[in-house]
This record gives sequence, C-alpha cells and structure tokens, in this order.
Amino acid sequence: MAIHITIHPAYTQYTDQMNQVETSGNTIGECLDDLTRQFPAIKKRLFDKKGALLNFIEIYQNLESAFPNELKKPTHDGDEINIIVMLSGG
Repeated sequence: MAIHITIHPAYTQYTDQMNQVETSGNTIGECLDDLTRQFPAIKKRLFDKKGALLNFIEIYQNLESAFPNELKKPTHDGDEINIIVMLSGG
C-alpha cells in the first residue's frame, strides 16, 4: 500500500530535499512513523516528547483536514497526506 506524503517546503531539509515521500501504513500515524523511520531528523519537528503532533502542524488527507484525531485516521492505497507547517513571524 503506497501513501504519498507531501512535505512542507520548510521541512524538506529533513527529507534530503524531497518534497514528496512514499510511505505505508494503515493510519496517518503509521505513515508518519514510516516517514520518521526513513528520515529520523524530521521526528522532533513533527512530534512533542509524548508523541503528539506539535500544535503548529496541520495534517491534510486527500486535501481535507484530518483534524481531530489525525494520527488515528485510516489510510487507503493511493492516499495523499500533506504536512502543513503553520509559520508566523514578521
């Protein structure tokens, strides 16, 4: 089962400059676990020490918000997951 994760441009430095990564898993959480196995440096940019998504990370599945309970949402072959980083500043 192939699930594609599109990486926010601010985070491609943690995925060898790849903006899309193929993963597998039955849930979004499993796919993100697979992503962090492939690219360990991205883990601390997505999750807190307890394993919850950081509050400025948004997850979309097939162009729809996966909120709430993003990590438990089931995935299907061919799904597209987008990692959005809510940046601020000025």
